Amino acid sequence: MRRIQPPSVQDIQEIVSAESDLVPTGGGSKSALSSVANGANALDMSKITGIIEYVPDEYTFTAYAGTPVAEVQEVLAKHSQYLPFDPLLAGQGATLGGTVAANTAGSGRYRYGGVRDFILGVQFVDGQGRLVKSGGKVVKNAAGFDLPKFMVGSLGRYGVLVSMSFKVFPRPRTSATLLVNYPDLDTALAATHRLAVAPFEIESLDIIPKADDYQVAIKLGGLAEVLPERVLRIQLFLDDQDIASFEVLDSTLDTAYWRYVSEFGWVEDDWQVIKIPILPKMAPSLDEHFSQAPRRYTVGVNVAWLATNEIDSLQSFLTELGLVGLRIIGPPGRPYLGVRHGMALAKRVKQALDPEGKFLEA
Repeated sequence: MRRIQPPSVQDIQEIVSAESDLVPTGGGSKSALSSVANGANALDMSKITGIIEYVPDEYTFTAYAGTPVAEVQEVLAKHSQYLPFDPLLAGQGATLGGTVAANTAGSGRYRYGGVRDFILGVQFVDGQGRLVKSGGKVVKNAAGFDLPKFMVGSLGRYGVLVSMSFKVFPRPRTSATLLVNYPDLDTALAATHRLAVAPFEIESLDIIPKADDYQVAIKLGGLAEVLPERVLRIQLFLDDQDIASFEVLDSTLDTAYWRYVSEFGWVEDDWQVIKIPILPKMAPSLDEHFSQAPRRYTVGVNVAWLATNEIDSLQSFLTELGLVGLRIIGPPGRPYLGVRHGMALAKRVKQALDPEGKFLEA
């Protein structure tokens, strides 16, 4: 493996024109995606960094791909703004480019949507060394083929992300989290379904398997003067005989709790972490098959996060159900497990943007 660290966009273009077997990398927070196998060339984007433009009144910003997410969050916080899709692993050096390429939204995606819902425009260097711009810096710009959204989850196989523009939202004044424990997964799932169709404006809705029960985590955000009443409404709404225990985290504990979640604090160092998009009805089967593995069901039980080293078993399980998993943390190797869909379109875009195969296929 050779690591190449271009200092400018022009250098990226020259490298792409001259080299092959390229794998763009960011801050290294997603080890299974940033560690490349022997023979590949790691294109380290850490010097292509910085916020290019930020217009708080327009709720938009543009930054280079190598910009750490934590740096962006700090700047946005000064204007009481944030990225609601809850980018993961910011504390471990995750970059904007890596967040887009891996599509790593967190539990906060539940209410407002994921990375695709907030990205407005991208610039990237394609396989022919061309600097391609798509989208814009304003929310109303929606002309042409939506390449910015197509680049979300692309893992660098179409080109090197150089910069991107996002819309942002006002940050809630305060927040609180309710932790409600149920004796089994079925009752926890029933509770999340009831909450999902109720008018509670929930920020995050997760299920966490525990040693003896299943915990539902419900995050609320808003004005400090009305938040206690909203918490009470949910407590009364869920007040039934199936609840094993009930706890409310105030703003300080709430912040620490969700940081722990977004940094994968619940995963041991030697475990691999796989993201699996699911439907809530699929959770019982996954839960039974991997009952001994640390796991978390997020975004209203539409995304499962599984920590396991039983990769062959997981591959068979996902294939049988027609699901796909993406390894986020782990050693180099195949990033995808199970069955990938939409590959016909992906191949057409790959041929158009990288006809010589400069970038390694994910």
